[in-house]
This record gives sequence, structure tokens and C-alpha cells, in this order.
Amino acid sequence: MIPDLRRDFNTRFHPETFRNLLHSLDAITRTHVSFPIAETPCFFPQSLLDEMSRTGIDLTLRLVNDPAYLARSLAAIPEPWRAAGQTAHPHFLTADFSLVREPSGALAPRLVEMQAFPSVFGFQFAASEAYRSAFSLDPSLQYLLGGQDASSFWNLLDRTIVAGHDPETVVLIDVDPPHQKTLPDFHITADRLGIRIVDIAHLEPLDPATKSPGQLRRLGYRNGARLVPIRRIYNRAIVDELVRKQISLQFDYREPFDVEWAGHPNWYFHVSKFSIPFLDHPAVPPAVFLDDWFRNPSSRLRLPAERDRIILKPLFSFAGQGIRFAPSDADLAAIPPAQHPNFLLQERVSFVPVIDTPFGPTQAEIRILYVWPDHSHLSPLISLVRLGRGPMMGVDHHQGQSWVGASAAFFPAQGFTPK
Repeated sequence: MIPDLRRDFNTRFHPETFRNLLHSLDAITRTHVSFPIAETPCFFPQSLLDEMSRTGIDLTLRLVNDPAYLARSLAAIPEPWRAAGQTAHPHFLTADFSLVREPSGALAPRLVEMQAFPSVFGFQFAASEAYRSAFSLDPSLQYLLGGQDASSFWNLLDRTIVAGHDPETVVLIDVDPPHQKTLPDFHITADRLGIRIVDIAHLEPLDPATKSPGQLRRLGYRNGARLVPIRRIYNRAIVDELVRKQISLQFDYREPFDVEWAGHPNWYFHVSKFSIPFLDHPAVPPAVFLDDWFRNPSSRLRLPAERDRIILKPLFSFAGQGIRFAPSDADLAAIPPAQHPNFLLQERVSFVPVIDTPFGPTQAEIRILYVWPDHSHLSPLISLVRLGRGPMMGVDHHQGQSWVGASAAFFPAQGFTPK
């Protein structure tokens, strides 16, 4: 993207330096990073990252400020997972963008997906620093967004996750955290913020000794022999995984508890693949629910006629599970009609290979990571990049390849102008 920086990096690259980078990441995260890490960082103009950042904010605010949309998306949440105590706004957002070629020849971002759910903030900070150190990158190159520096980055995360509580009463929850690929991020986040990592299956409701009318129960976790009351939950648990693995919980999402959510579970559904058909924006490819597709066979609701330009996605799966490219009529007919509302047909984004590597031009998917602290506003913090040379851009789909996988985005600083 920035030819001088790209050529300089490729010329200076040495495999031993990359191996040192991987060793340093394992040391920093206190575990082995099991997902693929790309041999190279990426270099983008700040104006491009700023455009993506503003687009994600614009699209999110359209949804959050639309009561009719929120009512419809709330109704789409499976009833057992419709959690009580929904917050006024999501605390986290990720927006994934591809780069496409405009008719003018210019590159432009296109939205791939949005999710009101946290991502690997801590790991991406550490990975960016590791790239800078290992490859002796120009110290003037930046990777934090929104005018942040290292101090304000961690301050914003602390305000969003801990929110002034005793860190011992704040927990990061997931399904079986020690065996999640995101454990490196969990370790960095817990180390920096002083919070606990807890398996969601180990959260216990606490009954007060004397319960007055209207008094809510609390949730707690075991710390040795002690049962520690929880004040705030940093939620990293995916409902799809809870269902697939048939995880048995000791509490009911629908019961209101005296606890704060940093990342209330409902927002995972509100701002998600479900949102795409409701967004009319130049950066958003056309999309339609599968039940609407069958009800409107003549119009196909703005989707392209060429089937190879269409992708089928289950609405609430994670990490690319269940996606089908160019679905056939037989593929669509095989889905039970009752499940049609849970699938999305979307125009497939054509990634333009923009990263010059020893293995040829490589595609880049850029994810912007945002936080929205209580009593504040939605802010971009950092980006991550996934490099790939196939139809699927998730890091799980590039095992055994080189110069693909998770990466970091650097840019020459020019100043940020928020919308």
C-alpha cells in the first residue's frame, strides 16, 4: 500500500527475525500463540484507516439510535439467550473491511461484517509492539487509532472493562478459557488490568442471606475457598459456542442479576450479520435474509444475478463457521423453511490483493476495534489485519501457508479528524 515501506521491509526481511518475533509473543502472552502470525506487518495510509474508522462509527450509530431496528433485532435473539439488563449501547465493536477496486482505479473499503463484541485488544497491542521491535520499524510509524497513545489506550480499556471497580470483582469470562485460541489476549488483558479469567460455567448465583422484595441476586466465582461476588463481567463468551458444546450454566441469561456487563450479551446479536440488510451505505454490499429471498424471487432484492458473487452465512455463527460460497439452489432448498430467517445471502466482496510478498500479491482484511465506555462515546482504538490468499480470510484458514495470518497495520502519522 505504501511502496517505499513495503520494498524496504521485504528487502530487510530475514526468517530468523520472524522466529524471534514468534518466540517473543509466546513469552509476552505466557502461552503458545497457536493461530498463524504473518511474517509481515502492513503499511496503510492513515486516511484509509480513518475512513474505515468513521464508517464503522456511522453505521453503528444508525443502528443504536433506531428503536424500530433494535426492537426487531431483539425479537431475533433466541429466547433462552435474551439477556436481562441490556445496556444503552454496546461497549465494544469490531468492523471488518476489505479493499476493492473502484471503476476509477482507486482502492476503497467495503464492509465485510460488524460485531458488537470485543476482539483481541491486548494481544494486538503486544503484537504491534513486537513487530516494531523485532523488525526495527521506523519509530515514527503509528498503529493506534483515534490519536491514542499507549497510556490512553490502556486507560480507555480500563474505563470500559473495569469501570472503577475493584479488579478482583471484575471477571473476563469465556467457555473453557485455557483452551481458547484467544488465551494469549486473555493473559495480556488480565495482567494489565488486574482482572480474573473465569470459565463462564463456573459463575455461581449468590442468594442473599435475607432477600428483600425486588432485591436482585448476585453472581460470584471461586478463588480458592472464597466465593467472590462479581461487580462487572467482561464478556467474551459466544452464545453459538455455548449451544454447540452444550455448556451447562449455573445461571439463566434471562434472570436480572446485580452485576454490570462490559459487553452485554444482547449486543452481539443487535450489531451483527443481522444488521447488514438494514444498512443502506456505499460501503455496505447488498444483503438479504434467506426468507426474503424466497418471498421475492423476481427482484432478489438487489443481489447480483451471478450466483458465484453470492455468499450464504448463518446469522449467529462465529469465525466463518457454516459459510458457503456460490450456494446452489439445492443448497438453499436443503435449509428447512423454519431456519430461513437465520441465514443471510450477501453479495460477496472481491478482495483486491494489495500486499506485495515473496509469494505474490496477498489480500488483506482490516478490522477496526472500538470501545464505548460508559458515559462516553464510541472510539476506534487499534486495527488488526488478516492476510490471506484464498476465499476465507480468518486466520484458521491459512494453516501451513507463509506470509499469511494475523498481522498489524502501521501508518505514517498525519493526525486524526473524528466525525
